[in-house]
Amino acid sequence: MSDPPMSDSRSDQPDRLAVLAEHVAASLPGAVTATEIRFGELSLRIEREALLDVLRFLRDDPRCRFTLLCDLCGVDYPDREQRFDVVYNLLSIHLNQRIRLKLETDEAQPVASVTGLFSSAGWWEREAWDLFGIFFTDHPDLRRILTDYGFEGHPMRKDFPLTGYVEVRYDDEQKRVVYEPVRLTQEFRYFDYLSPWEGMNTILPGDEKAGPGPGDASTGGPQGTGT
Repeated sequence: MSDPPMSDSRSDQPDRLAVLAEHVAASLPGAVTATEIRFGELSLRIEREALLDVLRFLRDDPRCRFTLLCDLCGVDYPDREQRFDVVYNLLSIHLNQRIRLKLETDEAQPVASVTGLFSSAGWWEREAWDLFGIFFTDHPDLRRILTDYGFEGHPMRKDFPLTGYVEVRYDDEQKRVVYEPVRLTQEFRYFDYLSPWEGMNTILPGDEKAGPGPGDASTGGPQGTGT
């Protein structure tokens, strides 16, 4: 007797995600503003003020149980009025399912810290503050984590200059690290990608000393022996 065919759980994945999205939106009226299912993953766009309620629900609800915050990051859209997206990626080991939350903010509007719900968010919120300038309220230790304490600006913003503002070097005379304004050793050069063997019309020094070659057609020299 042969075994019954195994069902492909991937076939009903979009339906499961749609049911999950409806469940979250119905349980938290007004908190979810948009849903999207792409590449087998569910993304919810939520109101900034509802962040803690949504995360608490996703963590504690028996039909969700997203107990692991895998990542938190920022995205910069400088042309938007609310230029930043804050993205939260969560995992439910029970459901073997991921969910992504997105909310919008700017330099002036702070986002609530989620360290009280997920302790792993501590360093990621510091990273978003350091690199993007996204402020998180009630964070226990919101300070820079990847750049130095005296660093100016937020380097992952798209309007941050590529060269930065200052450069760091070790001064052997002062025996310490010093900060100086950026000084480029050379200006940005114009690169001519024309092959050096094409379009060469300039006579190089020493060319006048060379006699005509045996195969130079311009001098009437022999072009070949032929038969």
